[in-house]
Amino acid sequence: MSAILLKMSWLEPFVKIAQGERPGDQLMVILRSIGVPLIGLVIFLFIWQVGAKNINTSLGTFPGPAAVYEQTVNLFAEHNSERDKEKAFYERQEVRNEKKLAKNPDAEVKIRPYTGAPTFIDQIWTSLGTVMTGFLVASLVAIPLGIMIGLNSTLYTAINPLIQLFKPVSPLAWLPLVTMVVSAVYVTDDPMFAKSFVTSVITVSLCSIWPTLLNTAVGVSSISKDLQNVSQVLRLNWITHVIKIVIPSAIPSIFTGLRLSLGIAWMVLIAAEMLAQNPGLGKFVWDEFQNGSSQSLGRIMVAVIAIGFIGFLLDRLMLMIQRKVSWDKSVALR
Repeated sequence: MSAILLKMSWLEPFVKIAQGERPGDQLMVILRSIGVPLIGLVIFLFIWQVGAKNINTSLGTFPGPAAVYEQTVNLFAEHNSERDKEKAFYERQEVRNEKKLAKNPDAEVKIRPYTGAPTFIDQIWTSLGTVMTGFLVASLVAIPLGIMIGLNSTLYTAINPLIQLFKPVSPLAWLPLVTMVVSAVYVTDDPMFAKSFVTSVITVSLCSIWPTLLNTAVGVSSISKDLQNVSQVLRLNWITHVIKIVIPSAIPSIFTGLRLSLGIAWMVLIAAEMLAQNPGLGKFVWDEFQNGSSQSLGRIMVAVIAIGFIGFLLDRLMLMIQRKVSWDKSVALR
């Protein structure tokens, strides 16, 4: 049991104290790892609370931590209320259909979908689904292409000017073009995905592909000569060489690119949702800004904190995956 707990780095000092291993030193470790961040958080909240009281806007006083907490509770209450309405909506239809079938067993019954307004929690799930789809599309293109240009200097020379040309382009520049192309090409009477979803996914992919592409190429081109010689001695074919030698050696660089790409994807998505009014957290922020009620600033701050917290969790998720797939377990990953 102790061995399992020691694998969790934040629990290690507590386990060592329980085992009687230098309690004083372990308490200092706990203070540095937990106490110092808590002190920093308390100071930040104090400065925020004091500063917010001195900022008056057209919508009222800037929200402090207490106001943000209040709006967080309200948003969750609204979500639960909306889910109750949805449940009651479907229950009424089921009762009505049962009565209809009781009178006429051959009667045709339908279940209409619930069309209530999406809640704050719904918008979070919408944004998460969109960003992960766009990130996956970008990764499926960037990693194979990065491997190819990393192994072939001529191909890298040919593609590098295009990378440097499109890498700095803002999502605000891509979005109008992507919107027009999707509207012209994605024409169907029964679409599998909404146009807003397709537009957001393509915009996210175009903006987040570059860090993974470049880092993969750098990682592949930096493989040691010893490993390349081993591959030649074993006479590995190209596919086996890539799978057994190239990818394992380039994993640290690939995941560095993936983590950067996921962070960029999340930022790009929020901006795209705000500009194009596509469903998601970005649209929620813009709608609250346009609403202009006394609660709007507090709700926007809730969204800002949620965006930052989700971005942090996405980065930790990628770090956890990197630790699982990395062959060198001795390297400290942060």
